[in-house]
Amino acid sequence: MDIDLIVRQLRSCGFVVVEDALAPALRRRLDNGCADTVAFPFAAGGMGRGEDRTRDALVRGDVVSWLDDAKDADHSYLSVMEALRVAINEQLFLGLLDYEAHYAIYPTGARYERHLDALAGQRNRLLSTVVYLNGEWTAEDGGELVLYRASDESVLVRVLPRPGSMVLFLSEDFPHEVLAATKPRRSIAGWFRGRVVGGG
Repeated sequence: MDIDLIVRQLRSCGFVVVEDALAPALRRRLDNGCADTVAFPFAAGGMGRGEDRTRDALVRGDVVSWLDDAKDADHSYLSVMEALRVAINEQLFLGLLDYEAHYAIYPTGARYERHLDALAGQRNRLLSTVVYLNGEWTAEDGGELVLYRASDESVLVRVLPRPGSMVLFLSEDFPHEVLAATKPRRSIAGWFRGRVVGGG
């Protein structure tokens, strides 16, 4: 991964798209694991936490399974992200303390409406990441991640879920949505976290 590019783009724009962020062999291992719904139990994705948690497949249609460091492929991926955390902290001083992530499978036609990753009442999700595991993907397949400008709600960038590519963006600064696709879409969504600020 090109750390200098990531740091430069995060500093200037607040987001970056990195092509071929994962080694092809690791991407395939993660994608194969993601397809194993016995070893990786998936549940419908929800919004919010605790008593405020809700589920609505029309708003958020993915199913998720949290990464487990005891699993070999998960451990390899989490090691990559730990090295990235350290490198970003050394240059940007964001105070990234740890990382959490889950597999996300979007069935054909599923989407996730516009939202922010930062949780209400907490400011501990600082930097969001999405890495795409699915195989070959074309514009006709859809399923783009769309980032918006918070200031005027205009579209900032549309990211096609190309295999092995990764998107990083400041969690509190960019509303975003996942558009429906014509075939299943697989990824890992994650968040570098800092200290909790406020209640909740």
